[in-house]
Amino acid sequence: MTAQPTPEFASLFRDFMVERIRDEHACTGRVFAELHDGDWRPDPKSRSARELAWHLAHSERWFLLSLGNLKFEGGGDGPLPATVAEVAAFYDSGFEPELTRISALSGEQLLESADFFGMSLPVYTLLNFAHIHTIHHRGQLATYLRPLGGKVPDIYGGSADTPWQP
Repeated sequence: MTAQPTPEFASLFRDFMVERIRDEHACTGRVFAELHDGDWRPDPKSRSARELAWHLAHSERWFLLSLGNLKFEGGGDGPLPATVAEVAAFYDSGFEPELTRISALSGEQLLESADFFGMSLPVYTLLNFAHIHTIHHRGQLATYLRPLGGKVPDIYGGSADTPWQP
C-alpha cells in the first residue's frame, strides 16, 4: 500500500523545489553570461546555441507560468530573439514573480492534477520535471561555450576556466 501525499507534504516539497529552481536559475544565468552570439551547432541535427538558449529560457518561463496557473496551455518556443543578450534578458524578467505565484499555491492546489502532454500529474511533481528540464538543457548549452569563445563557469563546482573557490 502506498501512502497518499498530504497537502503539507506537497507544500514542503514545493518550498524545497522553489529554492532549488532559484539556485539553478542563477547558475544558468552564469552560462548565459558566457554565451556569445553565433549560430554554431555541434551537428546539423542539433539546435544552434541561440536556439538552445531560447528553448531553455522560454520553456522555463512557460513551466513556471503554467504551474502558477495550475494548467499547461500553449507551449512551443515562440519567435527566436535576435541576440543571446535578448534571450538572457527574457530569462531574468518575470522569474521571481512566477516563483512567488507558485509559492502562494496551497497544499491542496499543489495536489491537483494537471494535464501535461496527455499525462495527468499532480502539480507539485511537475515542479521537479521543470527543474530537471532546465538542468538538462543547461548541460547541453554549457558544451557550446568553448567552441563559441566563452568560458565554462562554475556550475556544480569549479571548471578548467573557473577554478573552484571553497
